Amino acid sequence: MNRILAGLLALPLFFSCGGKKEKTDEVASVNETTTPERITVKGNELYKGDKPYHYVGTNYWYGVLLAAKEGGNRDRLAKELDIMKEHGIDNLRILVGAEAGTQDFTVNPALQPEQGKYDNNLLDGLDYLLDEMAKRDMHAVLYLTNNWEWSGGMAQYLEWNGKGDFPNPNLPPHTWPEFMEYTKQFHSCEPCMEAFKNHIKFILGRINAYNNKKYTEDNTIMAWQVANEPRVFTADNEEKFTKWLNDVVDLIDELDPYHLICTGSEGKAGSADDIAIYERTHNNPKIDYLTMHIWPKNWGWFKHENAKETLPVSIASAQQYINDHIAVAQKLNKPIVLEEFGLPREGESLDKKSSVANRDAFYKSIFERLEQSKQHNEAFAGLNFWGFGGIANNNPENGKWNKGDDFTTDPPQEPQGLNSVFATDTTTLNMIKQYNKLLK
Repeated sequence: MNRILAGLLALPLFFSCGGKKEKTDEVASVNETTTPERITVKGNELYKGDKPYHYVGTNYWYGVLLAAKEGGNRDRLAKELDIMKEHGIDNLRILVGAEAGTQDFTVNPALQPEQGKYDNNLLDGLDYLLDEMAKRDMHAVLYLTNNWEWSGGMAQYLEWNGKGDFPNPNLPPHTWPEFMEYTKQFHSCEPCMEAFKNHIKFILGRINAYNNKKYTEDNTIMAWQVANEPRVFTADNEEKFTKWLNDVVDLIDELDPYHLICTGSEGKAGSADDIAIYERTHNNPKIDYLTMHIWPKNWGWFKHENAKETLPVSIASAQQYINDHIAVAQKLNKPIVLEEFGLPREGESLDKKSSVANRDAFYKSIFERLEQSKQHNEAFAGLNFWGFGGIANNNPENGKWNKGDDFTTDPPQEPQGLNSVFATDTTTLNMIKQYNKLLK
């Protein structure tokens, strides 16, 4: 997710998954006592075991960093996993790892400090995180790279492969249009795409050091996601983008026919603002379920200085966006998940004591729509709010993140705490707990 950029692009101008419906079950259980039930797709519904699966989950992109043996914080991780589980949050959307981590405002440390070279400490962290989640009957959606600069992502692959230094839009004189034009090259950069495929092969070929489970046989993993918010960028790039996307989906399916596959798309906002492009790029039977993201502030719907008038506009616009994407999911006969949505605290304050009344109202409208979908057997299957900041300490004075600071759910280029739901946000967490009970 890049919410600042999303705001620029979503104004007028992966799980998109489907083929793991009844994939082979010929996988031996390593340890029944810590093996969650498998998540599958049947028609336009997600299933956990033999029951439909609807959920309010969260984004927890930094989980691997907390889980690292060196430089992580496993005590904090355990506390936060327990808090989430207590509130029915059992579905976590997680970044597998960053690339390079050398520029300001990018995640550090990086899983790939150099192309094709890996930080064993963070690989161990990924193993540990999945094992701890398994003990709590939780599921992970793992995204394999990022469209945006804050974790290196596709831009870093371009830099690694001779396209020049990537223009970090957080550092003047670079701009978002410049960054987007640069990143658009990824879909036609053969060595970049090949390096990403090698990364996928490496991660999917891993065996967990803590429980000896092959990643391709671990029910803790709900789905592999191609990337965080992969974008067509412009309509004339649709053919290249679609070919790249299908190539990656085909590779994941070949390597792991057991798990679900999704794309991580924002939906219309990531498809040159054209929902027909979104439908065409996701019309692949190996894509098991669809995804969408919603950012009222960045898309110009919500203005904190005029919350009374713009909150109802934000809710109505979000409902329309959801309905439009449910219609695509129904047509393609796939479930759809709203895997990113958020709203700042009152006045965009970073103070944990500030009001979250507007956020709660926005969340409630989304939760109610999901409950309605369940009651009417629609394709809308689940949510991952952005996101859980847990017990992190942030600096409400300036919100800046510096190496060594606690990770919140807000990526390094954004004010820390802007969209984070902290463990002290009891009204929000209690509402999440209530709806997770209703959705069972």
